[in-house]
Amino acid sequence: MNFLLEKTTAIQKLLTRAQNWRFGRAKYPNGVEFSLWPPFAPRRRQRLEATPPRPDIDEMLNILEFPDPRLRTKAQPVTVFDQALQELIDAMFATMYAAPGIGLAATQVDVHKRLLVMDVSEERTQPLVLLNPRIIAREGSQVYQEGCLSVPGIFADVERADRIVVEALDRHGEPVRMETDALQAVCIQHEMDHLVGKLFVDYLSPLKRELVRKKLDKQRRSASAA
Repeated sequence: MNFLLEKTTAIQKLLTRAQNWRFGRAKYPNGVEFSLWPPFAPRRRQRLEATPPRPDIDEMLNILEFPDPRLRTKAQPVTVFDQALQELIDAMFATMYAAPGIGLAATQVDVHKRLLVMDVSEERTQPLVLLNPRIIAREGSQVYQEGCLSVPGIFADVERADRIVVEALDRHGEPVRMETDALQAVCIQHEMDHLVGKLFVDYLSPLKRELVRKKLDKQRRSASAA
């Protein structure tokens, strides 16, 4: 009986550890949790910073920062799939890779169209473009420590759906449907929030949002004085 109990306990610990790794969480020996995923884990962030931007774009796009009111603009559907759209998508990817980040919504670069780009792969070789995305199904919940290129240096736990089904158009206007979970699901939900004028700091209390605003103001003043 004791042997079975010990074996069961060991299996439970392994399952818990596997789940934590899947959800991007782990613990130090003292029990304190830390995040495994970019842009939050230092080792993986170093990999992102070492990755050159792709494609080759002469000038990066300017990323709006909280509390810029333009980030609250509701994006409109993409209806024209022309060369200008392709150039915008390429510029968004280059800007995202250079930042470095794993996702970028058009709203963040002051283009108010329902467009997002992302790449959550370790090697930064799996770019994904979603236009006019819709989440048609959600299941479960998970908590990730999220950051944002529009809220630099700020991270907070946010609860989102664990698994989602998304319908969208690709960069050429062809319909796509995908089922995803874990980090990719988090990233899609995060970027889709931008398209309706919402940021991850909106999930925080008003007091914490004000502290975030003051911290960012201080960072900008320090950068200007340097």
